[in-house]
Amino acid sequence: MEMGKKQNNESFLEKLAETLDLPGDVVAGLPRMEITGCRALMMENHRGILQYSTEEIDIGGSQAVVKVFGEHLILRAMNGRELLIVGQIFKIEFVY
Repeated sequence: MEMGKKQNNESFLEKLAETLDLPGDVVAGLPRMEITGCRALMMENHRGILQYSTEEIDIGGSQAVVKVFGEHLILRAMNGRELLIVGQIFKIEFVY
């Protein structure tokens, strides 16, 4: 798919979700994250692990890379749709 068509499709889905008052993650497959304190991060609709160490885990998202920084980070569980990271989480960055 060409880049312009992909961006138009994503914009359309985001507008559709807003118009129908639906969560964007449901309609467009956008990542959804749940953070429990500074100890766990659960992410749905990921696009895989890009980099992994006990201090940094980079996760592919649909529009950005999610970088999780901390200590003793462990990928506790992962399947094609969800993943769970546990450890001492210091910072989360979104790189577009």
